Amino acid sequence: MKEITFFGRGGQGAVVASEILAEAYFRQGFQVQSFPSFGVERRGAPVMAFLRIDKEFIYLRSMIYQAQAALVFAPDIVNSPTFRPSLKPDAMLLMNAPDKLENLNGFDVSYIDATSIALECGLGSTAQPLVNTAMLGAFAKVAGDLELDHLLAVVESKAPQKTEKNMAAVEKAFSSVVRFE
Repeated sequence: MKEITFFGRGGQGAVVASEILAEAYFRQGFQVQSFPSFGVERRGAPVMAFLRIDKEFIYLRSMIYQAQAALVFAPDIVNSPTFRPSLKPDAMLLMNAPDKLENLNGFDVSYIDATSIALECGLGSTAQPLVNTAMLGAFAKVAGDLELDHLLAVVESKAPQKTEKNMAAVEKAFSSVVRFE
């Protein structure tokens, strides 16, 4: 079973991203569970979402306590005292950051400037870019077990108002992600 945690701030689309990713994996024949966790529902407040993926039925119904992978929508979240303990020591991280961050030793880290991609594609505003589809495109590349066509099909069905812009963000991030060993 693969367990993924999404770390973001309200308004960035982390919860919707977990739902889109769940449906994309489901279309590939996986069993999935997607669920959010958040306190105060307001823009900018910390948000977490979780996703389990397996080829077998998923009986487990608890929160994810130590994920194998994480999508980090806001780079300042890595400074939270709960960040490291919620991940396995060798977890794969996908960071929304323009440059390499310090203090992420022990993780398999990839970077995407999802904020710039979202703004370039016209998703959100400069004050609140909507980075979720860019993050998903980059994740599809680094995860290696998700077909881009399945992800694009789900984005097309879940983003009826800015479909082309969201699909462009997925494709641009897929080809732009940088991995550091």
